[in-house]
Amino acid sequence: MAVTISDVAAAAGVSKGAVSLALNGQKGVGEETRSRILAVARGLGWTPSLRAKGLASSRSFAIGLILERDPRLLGTDPFFAGFIAGIETVLAAHEYTLVLAVAHGEAAEAGYRKLAAGRVDGFILTDLRTDDPRVELLKGFGLPAVTLNRPVIDSPFPAVCMDGSESVKEAVRHLVSLGHRRIAHVGGPQGFVHGRGRRLAWTEAMAEAGLEPALFLEADFTAEAGVEATAQLLALAEPPTAIVYANDLMATAGQSKAQTLGFSVPEDLSIVGYDNAEFAQYLNPPLTTIAADPIPWGHEAATALLSLIHGSSTGEDIIMPPPRLIVRASTGPAPVTADA
Repeated sequence: MAVTISDVAAAAGVSKGAVSLALNGQKGVGEETRSRILAVARGLGWTPSLRAKGLASSRSFAIGLILERDPRLLGTDPFFAGFIAGIETVLAAHEYTLVLAVAHGEAAEAGYRKLAAGRVDGFILTDLRTDDPRVELLKGFGLPAVTLNRPVIDSPFPAVCMDGSESVKEAVRHLVSLGHRRIAHVGGPQGFVHGRGRRLAWTEAMAEAGLEPALFLEADFTAEAGVEATAQLLALAEPPTAIVYANDLMATAGQSKAQTLGFSVPEDLSIVGYDNAEFAQYLNPPLTTIAADPIPWGHEAATALLSLIHGSSTGEDIIMPPPRLIVRASTGPAPVTADA
């Protein structure tokens, strides 16, 4: 059974009040008595009760993360596993718990309201939308929050920002340098800030190269969507010779579909992903991708939120290093027989 302050008091020969003062670092007991109480507590294996600690401080010692995605994606997209791992490394060190939920629409709003009613001390917001109603919703709760990247609309919450725009442009430039001219983009949902941002970066890079950004398909980050979009693009009378995908999952599925259809990668079709998932380097051929490590992102988001909760944050945005392009064997020169 768990050791209580009553057990510590009995073993140390003092009152429960004296034990409470000593364990919480408060005045009211002499240093010799405090040292004896602490030594007895360590010897008995006493650990603080988060429930009691929460009642004393009016905190729940938990933070909320609601993912508004298809639950099936959580089991296949490595971003979320890495991001949550980064959060947990910080929370575990501070005796905080992550309350995770997956919900859509009205269920998501109800989830935020439920968690805000004393169950969490703050929120991390992911998958920001261009006109995200959650910003106003969370403002009304009066709880701290941190967003992944800065929303398009005004937001009072600090953001942990990782701008992948330049990396997407670098990927397009890399393909242009290899002779590609018909470069497609399979993007994420355009209601998401990051989905829209990656498309805009692709569009700008194409324009800078004097190329028409005509080959775009919107998908939902799933493998199935990657397969479907790839099949549509490769069925065109003039198919692309290169495709930039919004994540590695779609790129991997797209590469497999292209090979099934008889396209050789990279001889007939070059493929670029986004995220640098661990499996990307083991594909045949290994995937050229943009390395956006989600673990540090989760670590920084959790650190920033705890700083807000504890009142030690300046409230400024945190700018993380931009992701980098990793060139592997899935990209190569444009087909010499094609009008690339």
